[in-house]
Amino acid sequence: MECKLAVSMMHDYLDDDLPDQQQRELKEHLLSCPDCRAKFKELEQTDMLMFSLMHQNPVASDDLVSRIMSSLPKSKKEKAFITWIKRHPALTAASLFLVVMLMSSVTFWSPDRQLVVRGADLDQVVIKGDTVIVPSGKIITGDLTIENGKAQVYGEVNGNVTVIDGSLYQASTAHISGQVKSIDQAVSWLWYKVTNMFSEVAYR
Repeated sequence: MECKLAVSMMHDYLDDDLPDQQQRELKEHLLSCPDCRAKFKELEQTDMLMFSLMHQNPVASDDLVSRIMSSLPKSKKEKAFITWIKRHPALTAASLFLVVMLMSSVTFWSPDRQLVVRGADLDQVVIKGDTVIVPSGKIITGDLTIENGKAQVYGEVNGNVTVIDGSLYQASTAHISGQVKSIDQAVSWLWYKVTNMFSEVAYR
């Protein structure tokens, strides 16, 4: 038997997994080979040591436990907002979405933007420069929205009139059946955009 084969069989022998025939062959080789015999004794002693350690139940002293625990790195406390985020993931996502949307709107908001007029029956209005006029005797059915301009209402509007970053003049002859809104600041403008967007989505 070669020494390489003998060494590989030693582990199986110590684990009691070696067939009887091979056990006999290994023992014969160990009797005739001092190097393999020394190697086997080392493995046998190591195996016995491991067995004894595995079957012992050592009890550490309180002092040793205290020293080990004190030497361990202290866990860092999570910041309050991180804990809150972990506990409210859905609300966090909704808040981030709203913040991103509002910041995007702020980026595009500018008091120098050109005049924008939206609404129904716009052929009934007269536009002079940055002034939108609803003449006396004219009727607009629906809402009228004016951005970055002046509104002068002499006729009738069967809906809401909203002026964003501008001014509104309502003559004594004017009749507005809906609400009159004047929005002059960026925050109010953003709120109007958000509420208007959700209203449009809800009624689609």
